[in-house]
Amino acid sequence: METMMGLINLEHEHHVFNELTYFRNHASIPLAGRYRMIDFALSNMVNSDIQEVAIFTRSKYRSLLDHLGTGENWDLDRRNGGLYILPPDWNDPTDVSKGDLRFFHNNRDYFNRGKSEYVLISGSQFIANTHYQDAFRSHVDRGADVTLISTMAEKLEDEHTPYFRIQADDLGWVQNITNERNNPMVFTGTYIINKSLLMELVDDCIAYNHDYFFVHGIKDRLSELRVQMYRHKGYSAFINSIESFYRHNMNLLTEENYLELFYKPTFVRTKVSNNPPVNYRQPSTVKQSILANGCYIEGEVEGSVLFREVMVNEGTKIKNSIIMQRCKIEEDVYLENVILDKDVHVTKGQRIIGSKDKPYVVAKRREI
Repeated sequence: METMMGLINLEHEHHVFNELTYFRNHASIPLAGRYRMIDFALSNMVNSDIQEVAIFTRSKYRSLLDHLGTGENWDLDRRNGGLYILPPDWNDPTDVSKGDLRFFHNNRDYFNRGKSEYVLISGSQFIANTHYQDAFRSHVDRGADVTLISTMAEKLEDEHTPYFRIQADDLGWVQNITNERNNPMVFTGTYIINKSLLMELVDDCIAYNHDYFFVHGIKDRLSELRVQMYRHKGYSAFINSIESFYRHNMNLLTEENYLELFYKPTFVRTKVSNNPPVNYRQPSTVKQSILANGCYIEGEVEGSVLFREVMVNEGTKIKNSIIMQRCKIEEDVYLENVILDKDVHVTKGQRIIGSKDKPYVVAKRREI
């Protein structure tokens, strides 16, 4: 039976997360109360029956290593296959590769030792709960060299700007890959490619001193390859900025979106944490919010996302905000349109108000 191996390539993803990436890379950013951004790409691969996954990561990956551990929460703690974290390891003085081609070149053993003849490559900024088995069957049955996973954007936002747009014929064969901003058919950054072709194109790109595999190996050679499009349908999001991060967390407060993303036969997996249930104390009130285990609530929470072990003291109101793990908020505080990173301490009587377009962000471990 034909199978795929997985690769999450973080090298060329565009992002502007400012305070949220002072101490972590973007794939490690917490999302939706208990997840990290990388959980979605990783879960989609595991749900596609992929049993070996590598991650290309360059910097600030301590938080990522801590979150992923041995891969057991994704059933990737295996004797054969499993999870591979592949940071840069460039000690060959004769190596002339650059960009993400250096990752491919210096981790060639990962691909050579893998038993699968196909590779599913993705980033971490496309947020969806799906699997790619139907796309894989189409890839094999139609004899494609590359299958690009795309999605139709109902409304084009700034977050879509960095992503390529796909133009395909009526049979799904890709005619062009562009930067046309008004084209709603957005390339998700996920694609399936034949492994032997992947390694051949990597070598060719290095020979011509290129630095970006997808652009120079696939986009620029579109006329030479059999490239098809497969459209993802269902709830999805692109998160590559503070604004898109805030907006999509708020979107998940809508029951329909939350159920579409998390309550499907294929579940999104994450690191297990053994916290007690939320402790609601008198006179607390909570409306249309997501609260993770371990929270202690005495105040008022409305339209907000609270991660694990957040403490909200009496007389405090939190509105339209995102409060990450282990934040402590003292009495008589008012927060609106605010993002607090982990372990922030808000002292008594503070009043902080951002806007929905520009939420106020507090970096990790600050006291304000």
